[in-house]
Amino acid sequence: MEKDLSNYRKSYEKGELLLENVSDNPIELFRDWFMEVENHFDIDETNAMTISTLGLDGFPKSRVVLLKKYTFEGFIFYTNYNSEKGKAIEANPNVCLSFFWHAAERQVIIKGKAEKISENLSDGYFESRPRGSQLGALVSDQSEVIADRKVLEDKLKALELQYEGKDIDRPKYWGGYIVRPVEMEFWQGRPNRLHDRIRYQLQEDYNWKIERLSP
Repeated sequence: MEKDLSNYRKSYEKGELLLENVSDNPIELFRDWFMEVENHFDIDETNAMTISTLGLDGFPKSRVVLLKKYTFEGFIFYTNYNSEKGKAIEANPNVCLSFFWHAAERQVIIKGKAEKISENLSDGYFESRPRGSQLGALVSDQSEVIADRKVLEDKLKALELQYEGKDIDRPKYWGGYIVRPVEMEFWQGRPNRLHDRIRYQLQEDYNWKIERLSP
């Protein structure tokens, strides 16, 4: 099967990113972009991001997860620590996060190191989740092979009965990671493929080196 995609074309004309207008700290620019996208563009789940890890098989792998918090320290998401991504992070904490907000013609690419957040922070977030999502964390042995969907549905029914009228504690194998950035790149689409690219690199003195890249 073959399909020629060479005629797919789009002119990017919704904004600009100039070096003289950016913040000294990339988290501040990320905050500004995130708020603009959330408030002015029709995008579902502005917090959806792709995380790439280096798997135990030696291959990189990317998948979409949801950003749940960002601070000046980094970017926080939650997952099963025993999942494929959790095992990959345990072996190699160097990861890449990327956001693509197509309606705004913007990308943000973040290189950083992932580490587990404190248990009390994971507990607090788990308690805030809908009950169905709490049970889902108990149901799924994430990334493990199962025979069919009925395995999940039967386990969910059993857990619903087991925890009827009871609080659900966070399982120890489920919790948060924070990705502490060492490099962040902001990409704004521009006409004629002459896109704006601004890169921040963390220096030894914890200041950020800011440079414009060729598109």
